[in-house]
Amino acid sequence: MSGAPETIALGTIALCWRIERRDGVAIGLTAHDRDLVIDGLIHRAAPGMTPSAVVRSAGLDADTMDVAGALTSGAIREADLIAGRWDGARVRVFAVDWAKGTRVAALGEGPIGGVELAQGGFTAELAGAAAALARPVAEETSAECRATLGDARCRVALARRRRFVRVVAAAGRVLTLDRAEPVAGAYAEGRARWFGGANAGIEQVVAGSGGDTVTLAQAPPFAVAAGALIELVEGCDKSLATCAGRFGNAANFRGEPHLPGIDLLTRYPGG
Repeated sequence: MSGAPETIALGTIALCWRIERRDGVAIGLTAHDRDLVIDGLIHRAAPGMTPSAVVRSAGLDADTMDVAGALTSGAIREADLIAGRWDGARVRVFAVDWAKGTRVAALGEGPIGGVELAQGGFTAELAGAAAALARPVAEETSAECRATLGDARCRVALARRRRFVRVVAAAGRVLTLDRAEPVAGAYAEGRARWFGGANAGIEQVVAGSGGDTVTLAQAPPFAVAAGALIELVEGCDKSLATCAGRFGNAANFRGEPHLPGIDLLTRYPGG
């Protein structure tokens, strides 16, 4: 016969958050009045952090919750939220017995969705695992490739298509680099990840490239100092011509470039 269940005093229950950013940074916060060490991570006291009611259902509806907090912690700054450092970060919300330093119950987990800033605080929406059920099951046909360059379906090796470069000068969205691109338009539709300066850890989309310059889809959120280190990953315009000619990967092209579109219905002889 098993023993009696352990009794937990409600007066020793505290809420905790573990937030893991996409760049590998992880922080812990707690609503308790002092720092707690849970699973080897220090959870800093943040009394302003409060979750909404956690609603869970047995159906297939997506479970969501909101977490509101004050921008008083050095770990979560308004500038970083606006810059997108916390976009897509994974959050775990759980209750602990602060007297014993042990977890009591898991309350919610999911990636950060929309973030709203207001009156010196922020509200972040968390989507539960069931939210993935809302995604389309079948892909739609398209003339362009539906794979992402370098993923399991594309199979193009990116090891030789990643390069570290330094910024010589920056003017808005345009960066001048210390190295020229290997082929014309190599970085268009690719990615730039900052490894130095105030933008470190931020990843941005490259809209176009030419010679020793790249044009980002958006200007860097923070000032760029000369010599800042970034990693550039080549991009693809998802056309069959580029897939076959530049990457030699037509066998893995995930599109239907020769499938007639709805414009076929409007055609007429000699049109």
